[in-house]
Amino acid sequence: MDAPLTPPDALIRPWRMATIAASLIAGVELIALVLLAFLLLAKPLSRAIQHQASHAAAPIRLQKAHPAPKVFKPAPVGRVKLSRARTGVLVLNGNGRAGAAHAEATVLQGLGYRIRGAANAKRSDYATTVVMFRPGYSAEGHRLARDLHVSVVGPLDGLTPAALHGGQLVVLLGAR
Repeated sequence: MDAPLTPPDALIRPWRMATIAASLIAGVELIALVLLAFLLLAKPLSRAIQHQASHAAAPIRLQKAHPAPKVFKPAPVGRVKLSRARTGVLVLNGNGRAGAAHAEATVLQGLGYRIRGAANAKRSDYATTVVMFRPGYSAEGHRLARDLHVSVVGPLDGLTPAALHGGQLVVLLGAR
């Protein structure tokens, strides 16, 4: 008598099912372990990162031994020596817009200033309008800055007094 024939894959199928079940159980265990590790380590790790970030963001609070930085205080302006009619101004276009120096010179003439010249600056990429003054004419420079609503005022920088064509002040036009 012959034994009944069993299909060849019937012997393989139980092992395949056992392997798939074991893999699924191992995967679920792995996910559970990762979640447990995250829950246990997340709070201390976040505290450590927050502590490091707060110290990196506020180094001044940690270093109180260093003196406070010195604040620049401008020298007192003094009294105006020249009237607007006697104050010579050179207007330089440093913003690149065509005709800006001549337009500003016209405004200054309307305010009573003597225009010594209107020309282009060596560069045309200045961001801010600046009023510069020759030594001894600080008060006149600050008055001109007030008249033009300019906030940056300082001594001649990059120009010689001879370049002012007899004037005392320079208006260097920037983009603002």
